[in-house]
Amino acid sequence: MRLSSLADYAVVMMSAAARHCGGVARLNATVLAEETGVPLPTVQKLVSRLSAAGLIESSRGTGGGFRLSRPAAAISLADIVEAVEGPIALTVCVETGRHDCGLEGDCRVKPHWSAVNGAVRGALAGVSLATLSQVPA
Repeated sequence: MRLSSLADYAVVMMSAAARHCGGVARLNATVLAEETGVPLPTVQKLVSRLSAAGLIESSRGTGGGFRLSRPAAAISLADIVEAVEGPIALTVCVETGRHDCGLEGDCRVKPHWSAVNGAVRGALAGVSLATLSQVPA
C-alpha cells in the first residue's frame, strides 16, 4: 500500500500546521508552501479539500488564512488520508456499485476485505497529528 503524493503532501502540510498550533495568527498557503516545499498550487488545492473535510478552518481576506479546526491530538492520520483519498479501501471491489472485477462472482476473499480495510484504517486512526508533528528525538 502506498499513499498518493497528494495524501503525503496533506500529511506534511497538516504536520506543519500543527506545529503552528496555539498561535493566534492564521497560516496562509504561501507560508505553508515555503515552509514545507509543497508547491503553492498543490497547497491551495489541499487546503480546499482539508477544509471541506472539516480538518482546517479557513477564512479569506485581510487577516485570513487557515488553522486546524480541532487540536492536533484529535486529528488522526486516517482523517487526513480520507480527506484526500476518500474512504480507506485496499481494493475497489468493496466499493458500493463497483462491479468491474472479473473474479467477483466466484471470489472467496471479497467478504474479508472489509475486515482488512478496517484494520488498516484502525492502524492509521491510532496515529495522531500531534504525534506526527513532533520533532524526532
